[in-house]
Amino acid sequence: MGAQLRVVLDQVATIVDADQAQAARDLVTGLVLTAPSGCSVELIVPAGGGVAIPGVSEVRSLRLGRRELAASWQMGIAPGVGGGLIHAPSLMAPLVKHDRLHNNDQTALTVWDLSAWESPHNLSKSNVGWQRGMLRRAVKHADAVVVPTHAMAERIKDFAKLGDRVRVIAGAAPDGFVVPSDAARRREALSLPERYIVLVGPEDALENGFRAAAAADIDVVVLDAAEGAEPRLVEMASAAGLPERRTHVRGSLGASDRAALLGAAAAFIAPSSVSAWPWRAMEALTLRVPVVAADSGVHRDVVAEGGALVATEEMTDAVVDAVDAVGAGEKRLRVLAADRAKAFSWASAAERVWALHAEM
Repeated sequence: MGAQLRVVLDQVATIVDADQAQAARDLVTGLVLTAPSGCSVELIVPAGGGVAIPGVSEVRSLRLGRRELAASWQMGIAPGVGGGLIHAPSLMAPLVKHDRLHNNDQTALTVWDLSAWESPHNLSKSNVGWQRGMLRRAVKHADAVVVPTHAMAERIKDFAKLGDRVRVIAGAAPDGFVVPSDAARRREALSLPERYIVLVGPEDALENGFRAAAAADIDVVVLDAAEGAEPRLVEMASAAGLPERRTHVRGSLGASDRAALLGAAAAFIAPSSVSAWPWRAMEALTLRVPVVAADSGVHRDVVAEGGALVATEEMTDAVVDAVDAVGAGEKRLRVLAADRAKAFSWASAAERVWALHAEM
């Protein structure tokens, strides 16, 4: 007998997370392509959240807009949603009392990062409050909580009594994430230097990356920097020994610009150990960029043998080795990155989502 999987699309907290929104769309595409015989995919979207994903059987548009819906669901009010098999690719889920035993109603949601608990100072108070509130509702009403790594599956238990309801389903790079044909023009428009490494992470984790770049005598491009962060980051880099002219700060970029930027990087550095899906590290692996990452549970799960996982005191030597185009380190890391990236895909994630709901 077939089933309809109802997916909440167009994720909302106090702001829309672009990475999670893209991941949700890619997951829906994967769900459509991997749907078991007789099964279909329906979308649940906020008012005005029009989408066009081939193969979706139905789109249910709710009366409330993004922000109003987020507030309503946080209070446990979800009129017009209905029951059935509901899968939310984020914390944005209609978490209300339901009857899984008799009506076969299910609700699963996804937690992509634990910053609201581990490093709340990096988020707005309203965002922290919303995420924590939704996880509390998940403890009461979710049939399953999906996290993208085994390390996060262990860590989330420190913040929520979820028992055996935690499941691990990894993410992937955006579908079709490749270096665009006009990459050189895009890099020129972004005013990028000829040779550079890319550094990503919360500000309080970037110092070691700047120090490593200084030792390697190479420019740094800080990606996904918060608005207004450039003066602080340039000062931090200078204190770590990297001249101001060698520090380039860029905010959030679209997928094509990111691919153009990452594809030409000499290396990618991920110095943070926060419990969060490493979106940019996954993209770097996909583009065969040498990856140097802090040795953490998340990076052991995701980067694994695809890059250099190092302790804080070893990061400088690892980066110097990674950007040495003459030595073997750079070539080896590129091969390892490409091999590791093959382990992740949205089709694989979708198959596991279907299996999760079948098991429940």
